[in-house]
Amino acid sequence: MASGFSGRELGLGAGGGGGSLLKRTLADMERQHQQMQLQHQQSLFLRSVKQRTLAAPPIATLSPAVVGGFPCNSFSAATQSSVSSLSTVTSVGFAFPRRPELLAGSVPEVRSSGSLRDQLKELERRLLLDDEEDEASASGSAVTHADWSEAIQSLMSTPQPPVATTTAGHLSPSPTSSSSSTISSCASCSPPSSMPSPPPPPTGTSRQMLLDTATAIGEGNLQAATANLAVIKAAANPRGDAEQRLTAMLYATLFSRLNNPQAGSSHAVAELRSPEHFAATQMLYDLSPCFKLAFIVANHAILEATKDEPNIHIIDFEVGHGSQYAAFLHALTQRFRHRPSFSRPTIRVTAVVDPSSPFTNINSGGLRIVGDRIEKLAERIGVGLRFSVVSRRPEELDAAALGCEPGEVLIVNLAFVLSRVADESVSLANPRDEILRRVRALQPRLVTLAEQEINTSTAAFPARFAEACGHYGALLESLEATAAGAVQQGVAGRARAEAGLARRAVNAVAREGQERVERCEVLGKWRARMGMAGLKPVPLGPSAVELVKYRLESAGSNPGFTIKEAVGGVALGFGWRGRVLTVLSAWR
Repeated sequence: MASGFSGRELGLGAGGGGGSLLKRTLADMERQHQQMQLQHQQSLFLRSVKQRTLAAPPIATLSPAVVGGFPCNSFSAATQSSVSSLSTVTSVGFAFPRRPELLAGSVPEVRSSGSLRDQLKELERRLLLDDEEDEASASGSAVTHADWSEAIQSLMSTPQPPVATTTAGHLSPSPTSSSSSTISSCASCSPPSSMPSPPPPPTGTSRQMLLDTATAIGEGNLQAATANLAVIKAAANPRGDAEQRLTAMLYATLFSRLNNPQAGSSHAVAELRSPEHFAATQMLYDLSPCFKLAFIVANHAILEATKDEPNIHIIDFEVGHGSQYAAFLHALTQRFRHRPSFSRPTIRVTAVVDPSSPFTNINSGGLRIVGDRIEKLAERIGVGLRFSVVSRRPEELDAAALGCEPGEVLIVNLAFVLSRVADESVSLANPRDEILRRVRALQPRLVTLAEQEINTSTAAFPARFAEACGHYGALLESLEATAAGAVQQGVAGRARAEAGLARRAVNAVAREGQERVERCEVLGKWRARMGMAGLKPVPLGPSAVELVKYRLESAGSNPGFTIKEAVGGVALGFGWRGRVLTVLSAWR
């Protein structure tokens, strides 16, 4: 995994829903785990058979120790028990071929006295007979809103690059120099393969071709890059499944890099400053559990740090639409309900804006409206809350400028904001570290930091592209799973959020210098920065972990969402199928 987030993964149960995890016994969980492992191994075997037409090795040549890249010591035992046990696999939702004798769990023609190899060959032959029948049902997922494709088209507004000449209708091979090894390290990418140029390539080939094209651009091999882009464009579909939408997003990124290699385009930053992009970002925070959970845990950490305190002052560098504070006040009312004797605090929220930042004017007029809404919500639950806005450069931040008062508990909230502040690679002043030093000087009770787990700051273009391939691929898959159950936002909301992600990807990967304002870093780098500023990590505690598990299960979330706890419990990573996408950490 590219992020390098070290920690242990926290189980959420097999179904990911229903709120039953905390009620299961250890023996139940162990039996469930063994059953899932057996079903997973059998499904890997079936997928290996079904994909033989895509040049997969025959079943007879598979090593009994490894299936699909996973160690499976019990694979042989599971299959030798009975061929009829395949009916168990159908019960967990696999699309089985329409053959009654297979669904019934009996294969009359297979002799029980034959070897396991002969039985598997016969089963393989039977399954492959139905490939043509099942092809139509294997298509992608729901169609997204037209806004997605419009956003992609706007990112590709420059003229189409010329396509390099190919031989006999075949794509010229991508470069295979040593730098390709860096790109191919993306965990979710398949080995390279040679494909004809007219039809779109298979999924794994599309990702590998994307990575090879980034390598070609990084090495200046424009002929190979333009030839690959012609094939990638055919596979891209902003209204298709998650893989096709990822291809469309990264095609726009490669296209932009190839046609805008020089710095100096104000369009690169302007598109991230538009009200539409600001709204798309807020939609992403509302839709994605990976972002939403980061806000929830930040609020929980703040409540724990300010327990029984009468005066609380929260300094926030990115208030946005104020949805975090609506959730914070809701959590506060829950605490009142469970503890009637709990004294209701007086809260001050200070929104900090940097007049030198290109993002200052996105929502400056709306901040006062957001503040009024937060104040009215607090008034309804009987909490006194004052909202104010302070405009200061990083070097001007101090207790007096921020209106800090004696006797109040100070909290600093840094939610998905520092990644858009210039670091030492852009400015000698290094405002990113300057903010952290100024925050440390305020001596806050707690500092919460939430960021995406991806390195788009100091890495070179090919490495940034490889990171984006895995990170945005997992994020799009998670959004697809979320939108399927979202009633209010639905597919249209997902399309808007993904259009904003596409603009981020183009800026973070294709741009250089001051034009690249999306500069995310991984937890290890943030840990170093916080340490140099004099801040120390604060364990989030088991209550934060249990809260996240409860929220995921009570909402019936897809079991693909995962939680990882950093060593020492100082951070929680939220991701999709094991890949960490966002991280929340606490400091003081």
